Amino acid sequence: MARQEVLILAMSRMLSGLCTAGFIRERDPVTGLKWVRPVKPYDTILPGDLAGPDGRLPRCGDVVELDLLAPRPEPPHVEDWEAEFVRHRPRVLRRLEGEAWARFLSRHVDAAPEDVLCRGTRSLCLVQPEEVWGSFRLDGYSGKFEARLGFRLADDANHPRACSEAGVSVTCLRWEALGREWLGDRGGRLALDQQALLERLRAEALYLTVGLSRPYRGEFWPLVVGVHPVPSPISEVVGGEG
Repeated sequence: MARQEVLILAMSRMLSGLCTAGFIRERDPVTGLKWVRPVKPYDTILPGDLAGPDGRLPRCGDVVELDLLAPRPEPPHVEDWEAEFVRHRPRVLRRLEGEAWARFLSRHVDAAPEDVLCRGTRSLCLVQPEEVWGSFRLDGYSGKFEARLGFRLADDANHPRACSEAGVSVTCLRWEALGREWLGDRGGRLALDQQALLERLRAEALYLTVGLSRPYRGEFWPLVVGVHPVPSPISEVVGGEG
């Protein structure tokens, strides 16, 4: 595939590194555009693999040039592509913001999120929940932090864990930064329903990039790997966090 422009829709934390994913220009009959998840052949992606000369990581909404070498599908992670991060460094070309970003999200909501959440035939989708709720927790002594979101989609596209009161883990870097800012140094727990979330974000709608984890305890667990409020992007709510 060689060098491709990738619109970043996920920039998330993994236990030993980072995970990113997004759309390329190639059309797809179900998702609108084709998803790709850059991977390395023998290791996880590290911040140094993605950071620019100034040390800043790409953000959701950035269009990044990546050198994609070959598909490496491991169902349900059929979107995986081996990428080159050394000879051809990732490069941010431009950014979608404001109305252009909002229009893009509304036009590219997944037509069949049940493929991810119910059937597990693929592992990435962009959704706009009918209802969403969330929580943040920070233990002021141990420093342990947790962000979770619950959400409900239309029709039969729901996962029981995502619909539960506790919701599922959120690994989006900027959402974690936002939660830490809201909790402050003292920590504690903050639980928010949809109205409270939107009010705090000064947003009218919330889109989510949902993914499936790597195998853990014999399952592929749903995760929120990107959180996209509109019209206010998280990049405006959380200062210069990468």
